[in-house]
Amino acid sequence: MKNTRGIILAGGSGSRLFPLTSIYSKQLLAVYDKPMIYYPLSTLMLSGVRELLIISTPEMLKWYRLLFKDGKHLGLDIKYAEQKEPKGIAEALIIGKDFIKKDNVMLILGDNIFYGDFTEMRKAKEKNENATIFAYYVKDPERYGIIEFDGKDNAKNIIEKPKNHVSNYAVVGLYIYDSDSPRIAMSLNPSKRGELEISDLNNVYLKRRELQVVKLGRGFAWLDTGTPESLLDASNFIGTIESRQSLKVGCIEEISLRMGFLPYSKYKKLVLGYPDSEYKNYLMNIMRDIKIKEDI
Repeated sequence: MKNTRGIILAGGSGSRLFPLTSIYSKQLLAVYDKPMIYYPLSTLMLSGVRELLIISTPEMLKWYRLLFKDGKHLGLDIKYAEQKEPKGIAEALIIGKDFIKKDNVMLILGDNIFYGDFTEMRKAKEKNENATIFAYYVKDPERYGIIEFDGKDNAKNIIEKPKNHVSNYAVVGLYIYDSDSPRIAMSLNPSKRGELEISDLNNVYLKRRELQVVKLGRGFAWLDTGTPESLLDASNFIGTIESRQSLKVGCIEEISLRMGFLPYSKYKKLVLGYPDSEYKNYLMNIMRDIKIKEDI
């Protein structure tokens, strides 16, 4: 089984969220009680990915470095790369070429939030041979890249924001590719908006019959936080889940501990160094729960 590295694309101008994004990139904005980027990072971590590359603008990278450093305190290995201007999602694979090397790569958009059982994502990562994308049922397919299926439920085309109805399954901002993906991305022609479209790259794999589609079930939630309304919806959703369950969503320290990335002793040292806050109290409770279980 090949190793899988992770890329978080946290670039873009975030113009739809202006003036919120006049100083910071949208991935640094708060989604309830955490920076937005915590959620895509947690998705990669819950999928078993520990080697990560964060891609953003030169101006914003300093903030991500301040937030995550090299990741070792979380049991991760985090590196950084520049995307000087937004030239498409597929460009992330070109920028990350030397990072990907001969491994597979799990690419996630920094404004996408996933909630649910990540078993299917882990399985897809482990089974991936060439390319895997995830499909989610939406009521407004004209807003997304949509998968068209044949009579046997096999994907036959990916259409960006279709004017006519082809299906209700949107391609979410999470993709798994083999090490050939940077070369394919370099062969793409820019679209009319001057970007290397991820749908074009997915269609290359599809035409080769090398693209797997995994449908996310009803028990899964996918949230795109690119507008003020969707940002508010995401915050309310996370807040509701955390309030009802008293369990945090996207808590990267807890995930590191439970995934075995971080031993208990290092977790304890990390948490004790945090300032007094509701977030620290939660992490301390996790520590106490684990200690009680060990004592039983």
